[in-house]
Amino acid sequence: MSIEDKLKKFDPSGVANTSNNIFGLPFSPAESRLVFIPLPWDVTVSNQSGAANGPRNILECSYQTDLYDPLVPGAWKQGMAMEDIDPSVLTQNRHYRPQAERIISLLESGGNVQESDEFQAMLNRINQACEHMAIELEMKCLQYLENGQIPFVVGGDHSTSLGLIRALARNHDFGILQIDAHADMRNAYQGFIHSHASVMYNALHTEGVEKIVQAGIRELCPEEIQLISYRHKQVQTFFDHDLHQRLFEGENWAEICHDIIGRLPDNIYVSLDVDGLDPSLCPGTGTPVPGGLTYNQVLFLLAVAFNSGKRIIGADLVETGAGPLDGVVSSRLLFRMAGMMIKSNQ
Repeated sequence: MSIEDKLKKFDPSGVANTSNNIFGLPFSPAESRLVFIPLPWDVTVSNQSGAANGPRNILECSYQTDLYDPLVPGAWKQGMAMEDIDPSVLTQNRHYRPQAERIISLLESGGNVQESDEFQAMLNRINQACEHMAIELEMKCLQYLENGQIPFVVGGDHSTSLGLIRALARNHDFGILQIDAHADMRNAYQGFIHSHASVMYNALHTEGVEKIVQAGIRELCPEEIQLISYRHKQVQTFFDHDLHQRLFEGENWAEICHDIIGRLPDNIYVSLDVDGLDPSLCPGTGTPVPGGLTYNQVLFLLAVAFNSGKRIIGADLVETGAGPLDGVVSSRLLFRMAGMMIKSNQ
């Protein structure tokens, strides 16, 4: 059955059919303009685990989402669908997560991984597994891109973004708009090459990534500050403190958003770590930090990017916890972001 025929039989104002795909939509990934790729992976998280349950939580909460978007009404009609959550990824996550926890516990107690053959071998296996996952995602995304589809990663922790970033960088030069509480620019944090705290360090060293513009950053280490300062032409950071200082002193959010988006090139990738939001909105995220952006501030920032004519070539939404509010907020952000992406690629 064609998309047109499915749309004739689909009631967008009716009760969502939970046997359908995400948001109750009647589309499969093969026929959709935009495809959500769920990655239930949080092997190397350094605080609260649970982001591996994020894709399932978002999917289950998505069925309560109404389908009218005032910015891009009807964008969903071009097709949005989520792949099935791969049980083998969940199995690998359950296998490697306890090993990563042992390494983290060793480091936190003052130990040294390099002094133990057992722990060094364990670390090597985890790094290999994370790299393998990134390569598999990259290959999958390349196939979607060849088909003229738009891939969107749903994490999982923030490390899951890298495969899509690499895939896009094969064919595009682009900038990254990163909404986050953390800079994520540590080099192999805790020895994990694909740590959630290293994803933007890895992106920065990916040929094709022209620039990273960060918004909402409010917790980072001296190593990251040094890197941001040294690479200031390629990394521009709008710290949460500075954003709110500008607001408190009378500047309006629209002016600030135009400043942020104006630093980006025409092609952009949006990386939304939900810990960039005020933690009351997604309290189950793995590394919550006081402060952050409101739901409407994030949507307005994304709308400024969309209305400026930027082409959103890819995106991720990561670090969603397993709590009910986490799923509600993340699923709505996902729907709004996806609509903007579809329209910006017409």
